[in-house]
Amino acid sequence: MKFKFITILCLAFALFLSACGGKNDADLQKAAETAAKAKAPTATVAVKDGVATLTGEAATEQAKTDAGTAAKVEGVKSVTNNMTVKAPTPPPMTATTDPGLKTAIESALKGKGFADVTVDTTTTPATIRGTVAKGKLAEVVQTAQAANGGKPVKNEVTEK
Repeated sequence: MKFKFITILCLAFALFLSACGGKNDADLQKAAETAAKAKAPTATVAVKDGVATLTGEAATEQAKTDAGTAAKVEGVKSVTNNMTVKAPTPPPMTATTDPGLKTAIESALKGKGFADVTVDTTTTPATIRGTVAKGKLAEVVQTAQAANGGKPVKNEVTEK
């Protein structure tokens, strides 16, 4: 009888240890997310039944791959990497002043009687500013575009 009791007690203890020894999804999620965030700071991880799913935005394709690899911590069965790669930011346009263009547009405008309109060629496209009489806005824009070689201009002219 004593032998049966000790055997049953040992089996119960072994089952208890095996049940407590494995990591649950919440523990896996925390570990996987910590590891993934080291590679892609906006990464988020969800774990269900030992499968980790990554979402968020990575700066590069390599950072996305690295985050997925890092999320495969001990206990995670597999990783589904649904992260997106951030679109590269276009380089800023550098403004260059074209005095010849500025003079050409200003001369064309003054020739039509639009002395209150200024031209800024440090912007792309060239910008026209000022005020004109009511009904003359279209003519100002057309004159400036024609002097700009047919290219559009940014219109900040108002009618009074």
